[in-house]
Amino acid sequence: MRTLLNIIWLVLSGFWLAVGYALAGIICCILIITIPFGIASFRIAVFALWPFGNTVVRRSGAGAGSCLGNAIWVVVAGWWLALSHLVTGIALCITIIGIPFGIANFKLIPVSLLPLGREIVPTGDPRAFHVE
Repeated sequence: MRTLLNIIWLVLSGFWLAVGYALAGIICCILIITIPFGIASFRIAVFALWPFGNTVVRRSGAGAGSCLGNAIWVVVAGWWLALSHLVTGIALCITIIGIPFGIANFKLIPVSLLPLGREIVPTGDPRAFHVE
């Protein structure tokens, strides 16, 4: 079922989301100081391609740099990315067929809002069940 949902997601919106995040990652990597944001954008792009069967967890080794980077990210890009995923998710949940895709948009909110210090893991991974 995950494969079918991922294929439909890829065709309808996942490809364009991934392209957008990848372009943002390329732009961030051109400017040397924003390379961590570029890497985070590439990570989000992969998650946007195949959201079903994956989840976002906190990385255990993330420190103060991730916190500071996330504060900058929220001000520059995170709030409008999270808001766009929220609005799109609500719109998709209006129809019964769109509910899984709305939930996939909701899954993108935490990583688009605070990408640094996060890791994307398969749902069967033991780290996916770690509660903090």
